[in-house]
Amino acid sequence: MRLLKFSDPDYREEIERLVNRCDVDFSTQDEAVRDIIERVKKEGDAAVVALTNQFDHTEYSVEDLRATKEEVQQAYDAVKLEELEALKLAADNIERYHQKQVQHSWEYKEGEVYLGQMIRPLETVGVYVPGGKASYPSSVLMNVIPARVAGVERIVMVSPTPRGEVSPHCLVAADIAGVDEIYKVGGAQAVAALALGTATIPRVDKIVGPGNIYVALAKRLVFGLVDIDMIAGPSEILVLADDTARADFIAADLLSQAEHDEDAVPILVTPSEALAEATREEINRQKAELGRKGIVDASLENKCQLIVTRTLDEAVDLANRVAPEHLELAVDNPHEMVKRIRNAGAVFMGHYTPEAIGDYLAGPNHVLPTSGTARFSSPLGVYDFIKRTSLISYNKEELDRVGRACSVLAEMEALEAHSRAVKIRIS
Repeated sequence: MRLLKFSDPDYREEIERLVNRCDVDFSTQDEAVRDIIERVKKEGDAAVVALTNQFDHTEYSVEDLRATKEEVQQAYDAVKLEELEALKLAADNIERYHQKQVQHSWEYKEGEVYLGQMIRPLETVGVYVPGGKASYPSSVLMNVIPARVAGVERIVMVSPTPRGEVSPHCLVAADIAGVDEIYKVGGAQAVAALALGTATIPRVDKIVGPGNIYVALAKRLVFGLVDIDMIAGPSEILVLADDTARADFIAADLLSQAEHDEDAVPILVTPSEALAEATREEINRQKAELGRKGIVDASLENKCQLIVTRTLDEAVDLANRVAPEHLELAVDNPHEMVKRIRNAGAVFMGHYTPEAIGDYLAGPNHVLPTSGTARFSSPLGVYDFIKRTSLISYNKEELDRVGRACSVLAEMEALEAHSRAVKIRIS
């Protein structure tokens, strides 16, 4: 865990490394994933079953791939009442927030020219949910509910079940959110099946949801056949703090990211060296109480930085350059400071707004741009599950009025047939 000060000789070099941290290397897995996609393309269900049994150590047949109503009911029986109530509360908050994002078709007329935009939901969407060691019912809710709010007709979920172990929490979350079909398939073969379609698993229009590097690469390779949400990198948080912040709060939030995986990126940026030192002490104290110690230690050693800037203004500028997935404003007046934030996936304002509340319950989506892509990307939302179609209508008089100019523009580009398609209609 590095405490980096503006006066350190390698300060600028380390800052540049942080800003340009997107260094995912797909090359070692590229050929393997291409082979999986090609096999699913040629063999369909047979390849999906064989690969699933190979990688997940299952003994499924084609008939076993789809989760049954009985399995969903058994999942409800396995979930505690308190857990069920928490899932329903989160689902209600997520739906309420995303209802605000709904877009509507619109039109207008200029003289006799009719123009507009038609909004339509995607017909079929595939949601990938990680399985195995980790269970992520929150990811189910965050990916499915915006699609349902958008009006997607058919939502298909895929999730690996190593050794046949199905997450009851994910099944219940899928039922609450309104998933239509659930398949016990994961990895690159699941992505390929959604993109290409098989006799059992339908072809979708878009694939969303996080996964390991094989899933990420498969999504990248099928993009164009289908749409995808993003290629997600490691989870990251940047806490921007002044001297009103509490070190124990900051340490807890940095550790909440460190426990995600070994490559998670926890960062503190502050002009207060005393706060940075106190936070380091708190991290060392609090991490001893955590269960995922190996993962936490790896993240802290490899990725965690406590950065001391000259001024708070310099800290804000650095936060905008980093463009973090999660940005916490642990400052005296966060609602004023947020006006200066240009690049962040989500902003958590104030000392009592931990990033974890956004992961689960607040309502805004936790599927966020990582690795600096918040410079040009947005959180997942209803707008990711719609398509926009332009509407245009001219009558003869209006085409007569502007047709010559249109022909001139076509001829400027040496597209004679375009010009003639207009000229043949005008007086």
